[in-house]
Amino acid sequence: MADFKIGKVKHYYDKIGVAVVELDGGLSKGDKIKFVRGGEDMFEQEVESMQIEHDKIDSAKKGDVVGLKVDQEVKEDAEVYKI
Repeated sequence: MADFKIGKVKHYYDKIGVAVVELDGGLSKGDKIKFVRGGEDMFEQEVESMQIEHDKIDSAKKGDVVGLKVDQEVKEDAEVYKI
């Protein structure tokens, strides 16, 4: 199965390890995602915690802007792919 681009990192809060992602596709808790920047894979992880406006959610749709708890630092404009 091909990787499917589902969004882009708009901001990263280093103190709390949260990436703000603007979604181009659906995303759910438990999905496996990877972050890519400049054509290079940065890291992969499973979606464990996701919020919209500080409310915990289990899924989000295209157009939503979500906060994702991330395992490693990620840079703004990194692309997010569902794998």
